[in-house]
Amino acid sequence: QVQFVESGGGLVHPGGSLRLSCVVSGVIVRVLPMGWYRQAPGKQRELVATISAVSGSTTNYADFVKGRFTVSRDNAKSTVYLQMNNLQPEDSAVYFCHIPYDDTSDWGQGTQVTVSQ
Repeated sequence: QVQFVESGGGLVHPGGSLRLSCVVSGVIVRVLPMGWYRQAPGKQRELVATISAVSGSTTNYADFVKGRFTVSRDNAKSTVYLQMNNLQPEDSAVYFCHIPYDDTSDWGQGTQVTVSQ
């Protein structure tokens, strides 16, 4: 069974940075594309970024994070990262990692990111 354990969230001021981590187990992560998602209170979960399998040479970002967020992966550690810079209050949400288009695996608990003065 695939498991996702996200960490690295917290409270930051606008303009601040955070680095999220997601450890994936129960699957050979190296051969899978991975994605970061977020869900704010009262809103649907939305895709933030994706990274291709193996080398991670291809990344894609939602328009609202382009130029501020960077997704990366360390297959040896079965870990996917999301570096978030210049955070804004509208980035406040619970952040999750998951396998894109996978409707069968459960979601992790996510990690809370709060951007506030």
